[in-house]
Amino acid sequence: MAFDAIHNYYETLVVEKIKESLPQQPGQPAQEMIEDVACVALNSLPARYVRHNVDMVFYMTQQERDKMGQDVTKAVAAAWRYVESHRRDKDPA
Repeated sequence: MAFDAIHNYYETLVVEKIKESLPQQPGQPAQEMIEDVACVALNSLPARYVRHNVDMVFYMTQQERDKMGQDVTKAVAAAWRYVESHRRDKDPA
């Protein structure tokens, strides 16, 4: 029995938002930092497991989709701040 089709719908939204936000980040964030941002953001959002993304979109109202987008934007912004403030390689203040 395989469960390869099951995934958290927020994963796609978070990855898209991170890619969109990369140009606003200082320097070129390391892949490890980007992955940390994704984990922090996803851990702050509720899990919404689906087999097909289209199923999720089809059964949601526009207001629900808008709210989900706003929640992802806030979660990714907060995750960038959190990860940046907890970097080990930062210059000591």
